[in-house]
Amino acid sequence: MKIKRDMKIEIMAVGSELLTPYFQDTNSLYLTERFNDLGLEVSYKTIVSDDWDDLVLCIRQALARADIVVGIGGLGPTRDDRTREALASVLKRKLIFKKEILQKIRKRFERRGLSMPAVNKKQAYVIKGGKPLENRKGTAPGLWLDTGSEIVILLPGPPHELKPMFDSSVWPDLQRFRKKHACRRVLKITGLTESKIETLISDLYPQEPHIRLTTLAYPGQIEIHITAHSEESQDKAEKSVEILEKNLLDRLKENVFSMRGEELEEVVGRLLRLHQKTLAAAESCTGGFLGHRLTNVPGSSDYFLQSMVVYSNETKSYQLGVSSTLIEKHGAVSPQVATAMAAGIRQKARSSFGLAITGIAGPTGGTPEKPVGLVYSALAWDNGTEVVKNNFIGNREMIKFQSAQKALDMIRRHLLAKAKS
Repeated sequence: MKIKRDMKIEIMAVGSELLTPYFQDTNSLYLTERFNDLGLEVSYKTIVSDDWDDLVLCIRQALARADIVVGIGGLGPTRDDRTREALASVLKRKLIFKKEILQKIRKRFERRGLSMPAVNKKQAYVIKGGKPLENRKGTAPGLWLDTGSEIVILLPGPPHELKPMFDSSVWPDLQRFRKKHACRRVLKITGLTESKIETLISDLYPQEPHIRLTTLAYPGQIEIHITAHSEESQDKAEKSVEILEKNLLDRLKENVFSMRGEELEEVVGRLLRLHQKTLAAAESCTGGFLGHRLTNVPGSSDYFLQSMVVYSNETKSYQLGVSSTLIEKHGAVSPQVATAMAAGIRQKARSSFGLAITGIAGPTGGTPEKPVGLVYSALAWDNGTEVVKNNFIGNREMIKFQSAQKALDMIRRHLLAKAKS
């Protein structure tokens, strides 16, 4: 296909489930970002059902108005996976059986100790003139097809299959369509409200059209997205981002916990490993969510020793040695009990640090004195403790996330302060 000045790109997500309230098309967001990295804009996004007539009509419309069409999904072995067949029908091209593809699919099943079902054979057919794209994470190969007037790219639906296939097999071939070089950074911030951040950085918003700053707010976390484009070079785009990033860091300081897309639990893990310290957690209202986040990080066994869910008052006393008198006097949701929980889990696990969370996640259980969203976070170490009162807002899930986020940020800031001293 000849390169045009104003190329039209369409992303077509296939699947009847995407037209229900239960599933979202997130792949198109990823693909749009990647096309934008080339300085290319996506003109159309379509979601179409598995119905044959709907699919054929959608493919015809896409080919009529777009120069690059990316189809997502419908490449599986089941009867309703029809994207490959529908495209072949529209283009009036034959499907060619590829024995080598079938062998790869069969070997994938054999590695799992399984025999390949006969239905998987349909995945070994390739549209005549197309180049199959290897799928290293699944059984459905993709396709690159240059018709002479447009390029059609077929990708599998599961994101863990689509992304590596796009990066390894599609991205290199798209470079010839590049218009601009792009650089992106994401600053992740916790401990400040969106309005406070806006006050601190309001004069830093860039005026130049080639660089953009966007602020996105989430419960317990604010993100600043920086995007720069350059028609000249990647280096120039990166330098534009670096200048703005440095100015933002000078204003926001230690409230920025990540500049490379890391989650807070990854940052905490890196700091614990750096200082050769260990951590244990005692959780009440978060029900193990803090431990879940910490153990989501590969290699976390180097520093994370134990997590204990102490939901009832009796368990707090029995497992952590929190005095029942203390609970009766101050209540389970109190700074005194949170501090005792942190010290108790640290002693029990023999860890360098103990983190504790106790609160009211709602939607019931609150009182005028202790409303829903009241959460105490406590940190204990060898010669001291710290406890913080929080008043979170949102539903139960949001309060649990913010509670874990605050606890992680407490130890992050403690370790940063220790490094400075």
